Amino acid sequence: MFKNLFKIKEREPKEITVVAPITGEIIPLEEVPDPVFAQKMMGEGVAVKPATGEVISPVDGEVKLVFQTKHAIIVEAENNAEILIHIGLDTVNLEGEGFTAHVKDGDIVKVGDKLMSFDIATIEEKATSSITPIIISNTDNVREVKNIKVTEVTAGENQILQVIN
Repeated sequence: MFKNLFKIKEREPKEITVVAPITGEIIPLEEVPDPVFAQKMMGEGVAVKPATGEVISPVDGEVKLVFQTKHAIIVEAENNAEILIHIGLDTVNLEGEGFTAHVKDGDIVKVGDKLMSFDIATIEEKATSSITPIIISNTDNVREVKNIKVTEVTAGENQILQVIN
């Protein structure tokens, strides 16, 4: 009579699709000229060589963190996947120069909402690269991250990752 009473019900996996937050050329993470990203120490994902200086939300979710130097932002999706958008390489050293945040911690966003603007010329001149990694920063807490094979993306239109949690 009680044999099913105490069984823990396993929840159904929840899948979300991450769309491109930036327009540009997709670069495999392994080819990013920074070992922290290339060796996936920060998590799974892809990178974009930006063609424009605008970052939009790649998922419906909540802004968890806008870095003080505005070079990166984390958006948590509805399935708890944390998407880190790290604009350029070594851009923390710019201390906010060339970046404008359009959201703050705690804001609720939808796919396509403008998150950040940045000056590509400033980044290309003063940082290592404008290549922008898009990482599932809590990869250890998700079931699976699948890259969607594309080479050129338009922000808000092309799917780049599927995350199952």
